[in-house]
Amino acid sequence: MVGLMRLSPSFICFMCVHAVVMVDAHLQLSSGLMSRSDFPTGFVFGAGSSAYQIEGAAAEDGRKPSIWDTFTHAGKMIDMSTGDIASDQYHHYKEDVKLMHETGLEAYRFSISWNRLIPDGHGAVNPKGLNYYNNLINELVDYGIEPHVTLSHLDIPRSLQDEYDGYLSPKFIEDFTAYADTCFKEFGDRVKHWITFNEPNIQTITGNDLGNGPPNRCSYPFGVNCSTGNSTTEPYIGAHMILLSHASAVQLYRENYQEIQKGQIGITILALWFEPVCDSPDDIAAKQRMLDFHLGWFLDPLVYGDYPATMRNIVGSRLPFFTENDSKQLKSSYDFIGLNHYSSLPVEDQPITFNKYGSDYIRDISVKGLSSKSLHQMKSTMPVDSRSLQRLLEYVNLKYKNPAVVIHENGLRGHGDNCNAQALNDTERVEYLQSYIESLLLSIRNGSDVRGYFVWSFMDCFELIDGYRSHYGLYAVDFNDARRKRYPRMSAKWFSSFLAKEKNSAKISSH
Repeated sequence: MVGLMRLSPSFICFMCVHAVVMVDAHLQLSSGLMSRSDFPTGFVFGAGSSAYQIEGAAAEDGRKPSIWDTFTHAGKMIDMSTGDIASDQYHHYKEDVKLMHETGLEAYRFSISWNRLIPDGHGAVNPKGLNYYNNLINELVDYGIEPHVTLSHLDIPRSLQDEYDGYLSPKFIEDFTAYADTCFKEFGDRVKHWITFNEPNIQTITGNDLGNGPPNRCSYPFGVNCSTGNSTTEPYIGAHMILLSHASAVQLYRENYQEIQKGQIGITILALWFEPVCDSPDDIAAKQRMLDFHLGWFLDPLVYGDYPATMRNIVGSRLPFFTENDSKQLKSSYDFIGLNHYSSLPVEDQPITFNKYGSDYIRDISVKGLSSKSLHQMKSTMPVDSRSLQRLLEYVNLKYKNPAVVIHENGLRGHGDNCNAQALNDTERVEYLQSYIESLLLSIRNGSDVRGYFVWSFMDCFELIDGYRSHYGLYAVDFNDARRKRYPRMSAKWFSSFLAKEKNSAKISSH
């Protein structure tokens, strides 16, 4: 990844002018006046997790493997870890929900393990899996915490991968829609917020281009250590099938459930922001290409019914086509757009022949600033710049007709031992969260239709980037303890204070 950005004098001048405006706004908010009550009526604050990362109980009560189980058990993680036990929320959900209530969370975002609920991907529902999610949802509702449910958080049943290559096949659309139907039918009386897929715009790159994530498919010279795959076509095919699966599930929900259940449904994508290394026309054009490939890949079909022209011109016949009916079904197939945002990355124009990064996706975009490593570690190595959230939301507002947006992930990575005094006294995370929430408030005041904000993550979990070598939790989890004891970090105390109704600065002393 590119280190410090090389800025031209004119670009520095522009940023200085912009910074004056931003500093003044941030001083107003940081003076102790920002509180929960500054946000619009109906806005929701919460924290999140996902099934494979937090549940554990990987071989219990009828659950069968997902593609993540296979991947981790093959020793593919940096620390050779697995999510077999993880934070063990499967056995501790009651105390976790109580902890959420004590923290003041208004909502909890979690995912359903498809392979726990329907172990073979299609066919019979697992009664013990059904019982677990009913119990978790009931517990949340009893405490007045909104359940926000993701149907597929980067994991799919291994049986579908073995049977027909998972989301590379049109068969996936039918199976995903049937799975979604089961969830709507069984849980929709209490769940009013559904997310079909989480970060499909990175899932197919790591899984089918680089091969450094499940299902571990790639082809030479773009990926490494894959026994099968095609990096030049599969990311685009997989994304296409995921988009069609999303649209199918949304259509089903709207036709059969939404009027009765009064819920909303959307999709969540990874949403980084990008800045040109300098203000040259080439680098500015590279930034727009990156935005088209990163955000437009999914948002253009959802808003306009087709992929960005930039992608069509560069990828050519490798990029699948939508039928007229596909486009009609895709357009407006969302009640909200979920954005997972952590920070920004610098980009720089690169000749099309450049190919040292080992990614066909990056070759297509032809930019520097992203490498095969950074594609897999985006959340863990990025510079912190809370103004990137405002720039992102302004872009989405203008480019995509100001859709309703929910920030589904935002957080700061911690390294190493997650339970020592330094890790618990996470002042950097407190500063990070406060600065991004301030930026979010400014974006709302500037007209962005943002409906919610979720910290990643509620507690430490198995991180899909590097297992247990990093942590994002408001609460630390002692992974050396059989009961996975939870400990509040300073960030949990800060967030709890912020969520209190009183007008206060939501600041916690480090002493």
